[in-house]
Amino acid sequence: MRSDKIDHIGIAVRSIEERLSVYRDLLKLELTGIEELPDRGLRVAFVKAGDTRIELLEPISEDSQISKFLESRGEGIHHIAFHVDNVEGAIEEAVSLNLKPLSKEAEIGAGGTKVVFLHPKSTGGVLMELVEGHH
Repeated sequence: MRSDKIDHIGIAVRSIEERLSVYRDLLKLELTGIEELPDRGLRVAFVKAGDTRIELLEPISEDSQISKFLESRGEGIHHIAFHVDNVEGAIEEAVSLNLKPLSKEAEIGAGGTKVVFLHPKSTGGVLMELVEGHH
């Protein structure tokens, strides 16, 4: 597996609208879309920063991962996502390197991408997402 770029940086927020004042209004980054992922209890917004995107993650249900993150840590960087060509191959390679995927198979992420997260205890404290596809 080889990753040639950061796909996005995920940032946990309590309110997308409130935080857009920083990313869109102050930094003049382009808002490329807002999407609801009800099965994950999330509303996400993407802003474009050059070749990288910033993903603002707002919980829409009490039991989403982001709700728990906000309760324990507050707003801030949640994960870094790297683009990969083949997420299934990346899962196999991660396992062979004693890294711990949070799921055995890829899940559907924002924009119909295929994604898997790697447990931060196996990556030096960074929650990493591997992303195949891009919208």
